[in-house]
Amino acid sequence: MSVQVSHLVKTYGAQRAVDDVSFEAQKGQVLGFLGPNGAGKSTTMKVVTGFLPPSSGSVKVCGIDPETDPMAVRKKIGYLPEHNPLYLDMYVREYLEFVGKLHKVSKLGDRIEAMIEQVGLTREANKRIQALSKGYRQRVGLAQSMLHDPEVLILDEPTSGLDPNQLAGIREMIQELGKTKTVILSTHIMQEVQAVCDRVLIINQGKLVADDSIAGLQDRISGESVVVIELDRPIDMTFIEAIKGVQRIERQADTTYRVFADPSVDIRKGLFKLAVEKDRVLLGMSRETYSVEEVFRQLTAG
Repeated sequence: MSVQVSHLVKTYGAQRAVDDVSFEAQKGQVLGFLGPNGAGKSTTMKVVTGFLPPSSGSVKVCGIDPETDPMAVRKKIGYLPEHNPLYLDMYVREYLEFVGKLHKVSKLGDRIEAMIEQVGLTREANKRIQALSKGYRQRVGLAQSMLHDPEVLILDEPTSGLDPNQLAGIREMIQELGKTKTVILSTHIMQEVQAVCDRVLIINQGKLVADDSIAGLQDRISGESVVVIELDRPIDMTFIEAIKGVQRIERQADTTYRVFADPSVDIRKGLFKLAVEKDRVLLGMSRETYSVEEVFRQLTAG
């Protein structure tokens, strides 16, 4: 595992900012890390990166403990914090060169140009950072986090301040990076989670309240999966009820049915097979799900 967090606790006086949190993040995966403001997300990320010591529990990054060997861990991690710290008086290339020398990046000039192109900074590369918009400053932060080609990327609100066109490009880049690296992504943009993340962690009041795929979370909240089918002609609903996993049916129109099923059973193959056997044309089939935002609200409300 690239990142292993076991029974992590972080306290500030009597307050437990992080309360017995455990999870693992693997290479080739984008892990969404969600929670309301003050839930403990940023604190957890700072402990994983070695910027804060844990009060108890353990953290391993590529098998290394950030407490005992923080410099080795920082070589493995690319970190973009929520409040992106930049040297505003520096030019873009000058700043990336400074960061690259700290990391002792080989062929630094080539790597800087590759990062500038990858995050879309080509037109802004000769400007001072203080002259950049918030969105372009965020791109500079992304470039510095990836400059040393880390195995683990921890991105705290990486798309903050980006316009819709920039959002699409950065999300596509994060997905591509997730194929070869471990990416932990914290965001408040629920559409981003749905578009980018393979798995989701939800933390609330310092405790981990969910760890699952998006589809798994949606089914967990509803307690059942719902499939809507439209046929060219009516069908006896007892045939649908006989399909394994089906719990109940609602007729929405003469030829449209909402089929409620056990979430552990995918009934779509059975519905398709039934349509063929009963000489019906399947005009439409769709799965009704809770949105990520609804799942988030239900797991963190109160």
